Amino acid sequence: MDTTELIGIIASVCTGISLLPQLIKVLKEKKADQLSWGMMAVLLVGFSLWIVYGIHKKDLIIVISNVVSLILNILIIFFSWKYQNKVQGQSGGQQDELPIKLAEH
Repeated sequence: MDTTELIGIIASVCTGISLLPQLIKVLKEKKADQLSWGMMAVLLVGFSLWIVYGIHKKDLIIVISNVVSLILNILIIFFSWKYQNKVQGQSGGQQDELPIKLAEH
């Protein structure tokens, strides 16, 4: 294993686990007040394209790290949606504020 490959592996591990703290926070708090749906959508597209790119380049490091990131991203979206619906259900479908705020520009 050369230095370049080692750097790629370390970078892919960091990228792959970068969303783990957000997922843990969503699961622990059962809410995602500051989650940006726009950011999550862009990440889904980006990770998917990286996977396709890695497949075309036959680069397993790129593929694996982005598959892990994509899975974590999907889990964050799923649990955020689930807890948002749970909050809506508890208030009888009426709520003053969404539990997940869209990014403000």
